[in-house]
Order: sequence, then C-alpha cells, then structure tokens
Amino acid sequence: MWLVIEEANGRLFDANNAINDISLQLGFKYQQHFTRLFKQKTGITPNEFRNLN
Repeated sequence: MWLVIEEANGRLFDANNAINDISLQLGFKYQQHFTRLFKQKTGITPNEFRNLN
C-alpha cells in the first residue's frame, strides 16, 4: 500500500492533475476511498499535502 502512497505523492506535485484523476489512475473507484487511505497513512489529506509542497 505504501507504493500507492509514494506514487500519489509524486503525482500530487503536479497541480495540473486533479485529485480525482489521480485516484482513478491509481485504481480507486471513488476519490473518497483514496482520500481516506491517504489520510490514514500520512496523517493529512491529498489536498493538504499538495498545499504543503
């Protein structure tokens, strides 16, 4: 599961990629599932991660 998070981290650096698109590219059917997993593993949401970087 950490590989998915690492891949998401790289894709989140590109502000042109919507979080919904990233979640679909990583194999999640719903963005909410991706966001929940990301927050569970990192402690912040994908949007918060994007804003930090």
